[in-house]
Amino acid sequence: MSARQAGDRTIDQDRLFPATAMPDSTWWHALWPDPDGVVAALGIAPGMTVIDLGCGDGYFTAAIARRLGTGRVVGVDLDSAMLAQAKAACAGMENCAWLLGDAMELSRLIAEPADYALIANTFHGVPDKTALAREAGVTLKAGGHFAIVNWHPIPRETTTVLGEPRGPRTELRLSPEETRAVVEPAGFKLEALVELPPYHYGAVFARAQ
Repeated sequence: MSARQAGDRTIDQDRLFPATAMPDSTWWHALWPDPDGVVAALGIAPGMTVIDLGCGDGYFTAAIARRLGTGRVVGVDLDSAMLAQAKAACAGMENCAWLLGDAMELSRLIAEPADYALIANTFHGVPDKTALAREAGVTLKAGGHFAIVNWHPIPRETTTVLGEPRGPRTELRLSPEETRAVVEPAGFKLEALVELPPYHYGAVFARAQ
């Protein structure tokens, strides 16, 4: 990935979040044919304020917005081109807001506490995972939730989509136990594990009161 501008700073996106490039939309849609069902399974509920970290092209952001109704979703991404695509994906939805910036500085970006933060298919590439969880925690209300959608730690050659291996390298994939080990020290407690077939799980953490 090339470096991109965020505000007046140049950000090397691959350095900060390696192996997290936005995939081709054809296989992405094949892998996630029901984003609305995923959002519901993760416990996102109407009326919430939700932060979609690393929102990419807005595929899940749009599903969150549909689910929230009178609630509000804030899409956050390092890449201005991705944010432009996300805005297009959510065109006509009045409950979406957008922030260009680094998730590792989330506490500086979010002005009001949220009910829920989601990071999907990106956490494996975060260099300091506990620090990111702390940033998410600061932005949440007491009792708020932080959800991480991860690939199961199975060999990449077995996670095929449209006939080809997909997803991050095998050694980058985290088990639910590994995810829990790096998130709970940031002031969270694992509340639920949600299976998201065929290759993913969602780990839903509650922020300590």
